[in-house]
Amino acid sequence: MAPPHNPRRLGVWLIGARGSISTCLVYGLAGLREGLLEPTGIITAKDPFTRMRLVDLDALVLGGHDVCQRDLSHSAGELVRHGILSSDLIVAGSGLAAEYEKAIRPGTLDDSDVGFADLDSRAARLSSRPPRDQIAALTADLADFKRDHKLDRVVVVNVASTEAFRGQRDEWESLVAFEAALDAGKSQPASLLYAYAAIAAGSPYVNFTPSRGASIPALRELARERRVPHCGNDGKTGETLVKTVLAPLFTARALKVLSWQGYNMLGNRDGAVLADSAHKETKVRNKNEALRQLLGDENLHTHVGIDYVPSLQDWKTAWDYIHFEGFLGAKMSLQFTWTGSDSALAAPLVIDLVRLADLAQARGEVGEMPHTAAFFKAPIGGGTHDFHAQFLALLAYAERHNSARHRA
Repeated sequence: MAPPHNPRRLGVWLIGARGSISTCLVYGLAGLREGLLEPTGIITAKDPFTRMRLVDLDALVLGGHDVCQRDLSHSAGELVRHGILSSDLIVAGSGLAAEYEKAIRPGTLDDSDVGFADLDSRAARLSSRPPRDQIAALTADLADFKRDHKLDRVVVVNVASTEAFRGQRDEWESLVAFEAALDAGKSQPASLLYAYAAIAAGSPYVNFTPSRGASIPALRELARERRVPHCGNDGKTGETLVKTVLAPLFTARALKVLSWQGYNMLGNRDGAVLADSAHKETKVRNKNEALRQLLGDENLHTHVGIDYVPSLQDWKTAWDYIHFEGFLGAKMSLQFTWTGSDSALAAPLVIDLVRLADLAQARGEVGEMPHTAAFFKAPIGGGTHDFHAQFLALLAYAERHNSARHRA
């Protein structure tokens, strides 16, 4: 039986529904509800965000699209073995996980996904249909989810694996040209189809991946036309987060960075996908661009290496070497090593972005959400990559909201 209607029940539709980030989110949410976890890593659980009218975590209802065959228990079991999830959380989250599994639908494959193991044949069949038909199927899934669970709104979040890089296309430059390409049956990256479906359905859209999603001009135009807020791209959780904190130090102290060399090792399915050079290029572009902008040197030698190391499982280690010059021409260096679970770091940020996207729609905000830049490597709205400046902008947004509420 469908639950009773509650206007504060918010649907969260996850693209990549059985991946590590989604799995951490499901069981983490259950742990928060059962009092087994503190809201560590959830920015919106702190002041001044706690004074905003953000949806309560108990009101989130989960569903999503995926293209793999494995069920959520398989992903959860892997994360237990990898030391990310505890057995207590698995028990506490069993009910929520079961309801979530029922709400997962087969998504559409990106052309670059064909050939990867464990793919759902239903997803393959969907992806073989014309793009308009794929969008219609994805949009229908969102409508069914909203109706079946008596939801007031649904926020769509892309946490799927990185797509292969594609160069810019003329048809992406305007909505008219993109619509014509869809009508002509021209194949499109899956992330664009998911984003189109979400925006067309009136759902706020969050792109946590490096894939293009709603960043192309055509879909940004669609979002403004449909009056839908959206944000992205590429969640900032580890090495790049540290870079965007450290780089301003060198410019502030007038130190000349000569080169910035980075190296990443990671396991899990994301690592396997990034082992492919075309997928890796999509990821590396965002990592390098932030540094060059912050240091103000387009010719700076930067490099980011990414290698798949299966034994690391859901853990990632990044090592960076910064070679810089100080007064008198003295050459110096700084090195740092970051080891963490990207999935455990990403899941609380997804919760934050869902709550902020829902608030944006409730307030009638339209298009890009520039105040969310601190969450992303390549913010759609542009601006500085300086994490401190980005976070101050987010705090200012929260304070403006709270002041407006107080005056009202």
